[in-house]
Amino acid sequence: MDEKTLTLGLDALWVMLSAVLVIGMQAGFALLEAGSTRMKNSGHVAGKQILSFAIASLAFWAFGFAITFGAGNSFIGTEGWFLKEGKGTFDSLSWANVPLTLKFLFQLGFAGVSLAIAWGGFAERAKLSVYFLFGTIFTIAIYPVIGHWVWGGGWLGQMGMQDFAGSTVVHLQGAIAALVATILLGPRIGKFNKDKTPNVIPGHNQVYTVIGGLILWIGWFGFNAGSTMAVGDGFFGYVALTTNLAAAAGAIAAIVTAKILVGKADIPAMVNGVLAALVAITAACAFVEPWAAVVIGAVAGSFTFWTSIYLERKGIDDPIYAFSVHGIAGIIGTISTGFFASPRLVEITGIGKAGLFYGGGFDQLIVQTVGVLGAAVYVAAVSFIILYAMKKTIGLRVTAEQEISGLDISEHGSYGYPEQLDPAYQPKTAAQQ
Repeated sequence: MDEKTLTLGLDALWVMLSAVLVIGMQAGFALLEAGSTRMKNSGHVAGKQILSFAIASLAFWAFGFAITFGAGNSFIGTEGWFLKEGKGTFDSLSWANVPLTLKFLFQLGFAGVSLAIAWGGFAERAKLSVYFLFGTIFTIAIYPVIGHWVWGGGWLGQMGMQDFAGSTVVHLQGAIAALVATILLGPRIGKFNKDKTPNVIPGHNQVYTVIGGLILWIGWFGFNAGSTMAVGDGFFGYVALTTNLAAAAGAIAAIVTAKILVGKADIPAMVNGVLAALVAITAACAFVEPWAAVVIGAVAGSFTFWTSIYLERKGIDDPIYAFSVHGIAGIIGTISTGFFASPRLVEITGIGKAGLFYGGGFDQLIVQTVGVLGAAVYVAAVSFIILYAMKKTIGLRVTAEQEISGLDISEHGSYGYPEQLDPAYQPKTAAQQ
């Protein structure tokens, strides 16, 4: 076997492994979200991850991948439906020397993660039918458009926007959709008092939340380092390093911030600090030095906790803090390269310019800001139109009775924890036997 063949084989194996890691993040979301919500909704919250990824798989195969990476114009791709490859159809991915099927599987994992983030704003009160309809539309008409703008040869990519693995493309998109859904659905029953002060609705299992966070941390190595889609130069190792340093800084910054602001070393806050840091470094992982990765992770982890408290006090009931963790941190991470992008790393990646702190001026900062604003406006507008239309036709929210009884029983006919919640499985007293 010659050296070229061996390199191509190793690249393909690395992308396949990375795709498995990214797709495996769905298990992390299932545990994180189920643990962060109430027992009566646990089966529903976990099970919708399988439903969500199944919907994303079919919709992204049929249309989403082509709209993201197919040849077209600066707004959308217009070729390559159902993964049909033609001459020049997927030239935006021609730099990655792996089969088209692997490129698809890897990018499918990203689309699935973005959709999983969006569902955070729907948690514990949305109808099951909404997941089918909005999930399909999100994967076809929302996520791929921003993906094309940045990664598929679109106008933001032409400007030199730096979003290596998707702080904006993946995370901000999902977070904006989650925020729109949260507002249109309204708060969960019992979340706010008459004077608008919030009540704590604790998740039923912090162990699940922690395990879910750890699975996502591990999966992020496929997410960020896998985006190199090659092993020959070893650059994937550098991306993995910055990713891990940011996550560690985010964990510590978040738990310290929680202690300062609310007087307790809150465990879910620490987990969200890790995730916020990972979200932030996702754009910057290939463009910043290790010290900057620590700064970015710490800022994201700390600021995300503060914004989660602030938004809740403003009447926003975001059950898993999707917008704070993935939206605020996504903005921080995307903007950060405008300050911290290192000239040597910009030369390696060939994307954009050096940041302000390296003498690059405001050029890259302006590009990053335009990218964030453009993506946020598009996703917010389209999500609002779709969800508002659904609200006025089929309805978004289950009835009050169904919400009180729990979505496990009302939407699926059985509890995730039948021995704890279903009277038929309750232990009988001696008199009842």
